[in-house]
Amino acid sequence: MNKQEIIEFWITSSDDNYKSMLNMLKAGEYMWALFIGHLVIEKLLKAYYLKISGGDVPRTRDLLKLAVTAGMEINETMKDNLQYITLFNIETRYEEYKREFHKKCTRKFAHDSITKIKGIKKWLKEKLKN
Repeated sequence: MNKQEIIEFWITSSDDNYKSMLNMLKAGEYMWALFIGHLVIEKLLKAYYLKISGGDVPRTRDLLKLAVTAGMEINETMKDNLQYITLFNIETRYEEYKREFHKKCTRKFAHDSITKIKGIKKWLKEKLKN
């Protein structure tokens, strides 16, 4: 695959994950919806990184690190949101955090968090268009 095809792969994969996130949210599987929401943003950041750098995409799940490595100019609120969403990956993936995170994942918490994910997704999609 060439560079543009790989970028499109990341974007398409993110779009597929976005649909899954919404389905999980609708089903009341809040913890997993947030985990998948992290993937939505991670994949768009990797597409952006590839678009800007053309090099190998970093093998990290840390959203802030991906954004910084891609040279994105981001404000403090965005930095906080990226770090916040990165926790969904860690707290869902590792058993020592999963039980407590599951308790935290109420309907309101999930909906508030997914609102942030949707905003970041929109922002990244705009950056990928330019």
